[in-house]
Amino acid sequence: MITFTGVTKAYPGGTTAVGGLTMTAPTGRITVLVGPSGCGKTTTLRMINRMIEPTSGTIEIDGRDTATLDANELRRGIGYVIQSGGLFPHRTVLDNIATVPLLLGWERSRARGVASELMERVGLTPELARRYPNQLSGGQQQRVGVARALAADPPVMLMDEPFSAVDPVVREQLQDEFLRLQAELGKTIVFVTHDIDEAIKLGDQVVVMRVGGTIAQLASPADLLADPTDDFVADFLGRDRGYRGLAFQAAPALPVSVEPTVVLGASVELARRVAAGAQWLLVVDEAQAPVGWVEPDRLVGPVGRDVLHRGGTVAPLNGSLRAALDAALSAPSRRGVLVDTDGRLVGTVLAREVLTEIEREPGGDQA
Repeated sequence: MITFTGVTKAYPGGTTAVGGLTMTAPTGRITVLVGPSGCGKTTTLRMINRMIEPTSGTIEIDGRDTATLDANELRRGIGYVIQSGGLFPHRTVLDNIATVPLLLGWERSRARGVASELMERVGLTPELARRYPNQLSGGQQQRVGVARALAADPPVMLMDEPFSAVDPVVREQLQDEFLRLQAELGKTIVFVTHDIDEAIKLGDQVVVMRVGGTIAQLASPADLLADPTDDFVADFLGRDRGYRGLAFQAAPALPVSVEPTVVLGASVELARRVAAGAQWLLVVDEAQAPVGWVEPDRLVGPVGRDVLHRGGTVAPLNGSLRAALDAALSAPSRRGVLVDTDGRLVGTVLAREVLTEIEREPGGDQA
């Protein structure tokens, strides 16, 4: 647990970056600091590992006042990930990851062994071990940065906009992998971002900060979307709060319909027979995983990947109402595809069926 009590950072000339901050980052949870430029979120993060010293107040990690600890020892016990990875350009991927264990006096063989294990855990292939940072993509560099922060198994991790320098597709992949890792490891994480959607996706609690380093609102993502404390927070959250809030409402037992399908490679005749006059037909692979939709009447040969319509998303059967509704709205057939935990087709659901369940949720307009 990280506890801030009356923490202030003021600079000569009267500028206050952080003003009287009091909050707690719970053990094993992700606390996201978010806000406009100049609100003190990065300053707050860096005061935890004393890269910036607070002017007043106390910061405690598991009851220990960080001001009483040796700064270098403190930092070696805290994982730290920054934008663009912050890797050493003259060290290989393996040696970058092994940096902190080596500083702690580990045998080189042990440090490199742990580094190799972490490469696999964060999705890096073994052949990348001997490459240098400039030989990696942006996403690969960020994975190395995360692995390096985890190398000494620190209980606390600080992450300063770690995914902001990569393209949106890679960013989403990194976010998903980060959440998977956190589910396994249960670190105490303080995460800085300027992106409210990233904060809502990743945070167990979200701290919205104002310019001057004060807290506008501290809440769970669901509560933040449902009940912004004032106009500043509401404006910062932006539009579509109700729709985004559906991501935190678990889908109940939706009325799943059996969906006719054909397997990739099916003949035109079979596809038209199975569709039975319907405009759209769902296509699955040999493992029964949905791969897209086709219009049987437009087929001129076997069903191949080149003729698939891939606009529709798929939703886990026990996922959120948002995922189920999005699947229904994005499918060209307007039938949302639901899958099990192995990605196999379960059936489909209509948007109106999802909306019926939304209205039954607490706070809905059920008459």
